[in-house]
Amino acid sequence: MKKSILSVAVLLCTATFAYAQEADAATDAAKEIAAAADAAPAKPKFSDYWSKSLKTNVNIGQTGLVNWAAGGDNTVSLAAFIDGNANYKKDDMFWNNRLQLDYGFLYASSKPILQKSKDRIYLESKWGYQIKDKLYFSANYDLKSQFTKGYDYKTPGQDIINANTPGWVEGDEPGTLESLEGKNLRQAWRDARVAKSGFMSPAYTNLALGIDWKPKDWCSVSFAPLTGGYVIVTNKEFRKAYSMKLTKDFENEFQDYDAATATEEVKQRHDALLASGEAYRSARFEFGAQLKVDLKAKINDNFSYTTQIVLFEDYLKNHRANPCPRINWDNRIDWKIAKYFALTLTTNMIYDDMIMIKTDKWASKCSDEAYKAAHPDGVAALQFMESISFGFTWTIASKARK
Repeated sequence: MKKSILSVAVLLCTATFAYAQEADAATDAAKEIAAAADAAPAKPKFSDYWSKSLKTNVNIGQTGLVNWAAGGDNTVSLAAFIDGNANYKKDDMFWNNRLQLDYGFLYASSKPILQKSKDRIYLESKWGYQIKDKLYFSANYDLKSQFTKGYDYKTPGQDIINANTPGWVEGDEPGTLESLEGKNLRQAWRDARVAKSGFMSPAYTNLALGIDWKPKDWCSVSFAPLTGGYVIVTNKEFRKAYSMKLTKDFENEFQDYDAATATEEVKQRHDALLASGEAYRSARFEFGAQLKVDLKAKINDNFSYTTQIVLFEDYLKNHRANPCPRINWDNRIDWKIAKYFALTLTTNMIYDDMIMIKTDKWASKCSDEAYKAAHPDGVAALQFMESISFGFTWTIASKARK
């Protein structure tokens, strides 16, 4: 009997020991599986392939003079800049998007109205697929325009107070600019302005297909032999200055027009349609080749330089009359002096021989009637703008998952 009890006890101890070993082994295996799961990389989400940034600048300037012998103007200026980026990168494909918004104005005591100093809308989107090391097939889309009307701020003529002047009283004698005050003075300056551009007047939009070469992360060179787009001028009063083509209706109506034989009524209608801009189309199609070079150099955490030059040659234009490509060259230097303050230098250069500008040189030659007849709307000229500003800066950024 004792032997039987002893045997049963031995069997129970053996079974218990074996079970404990199996339980420990199972626990160890479970721990190994959990550790392997933790070590395995998580499957990236769609948002992990995006990097985003938003940079803002607000610049304020003011000058006040009291009994200043050397003379000058009391001025106040305000300008704001927004630069938003959203870039996607996965395997051999990338998609970069950038929106730049720039607007500024100033007020000077010598011209008692707000004058626009900056105005720019620039949207860029580039898609690319790698076909070789540093070489991509690419598609570029961009849009350029502005928010509000742009003016040439002329000085009002001296003998400007007459029956059409606000506040005119019957029997008043014609007066001078200096005799105006308050809202009447501001209205005189507003009336003297000459509008030159406006929202979507002009606007440049195109789609470019070609090759993108990226020798470095901070350098990109795009060549697109297939580039199509439109020059848009929605405001009819600006269309002639931007060399918009005549409408089909106008050409059909005046296809046999001869000023020497036309009736006075036909002449008046012909000239009125041209003068008002009704005779010109609101959009001009362009198809050509584009070269775009982008450089983004970050010297250190506080100093950066970006530049972009774009050359576009339209296959469809009259190359004898307009032999040069359209050129846009933008530069920007940011020097961060403190955490939230920076000094900024920007330059913008444009040359477009389809845009007619009444320059001082053109005006000096208009005494020659033959020259004026050949260039009634001005001449093509180099356009240049530069700006140096100091103000508040703030950047928000997120990086793509590696």
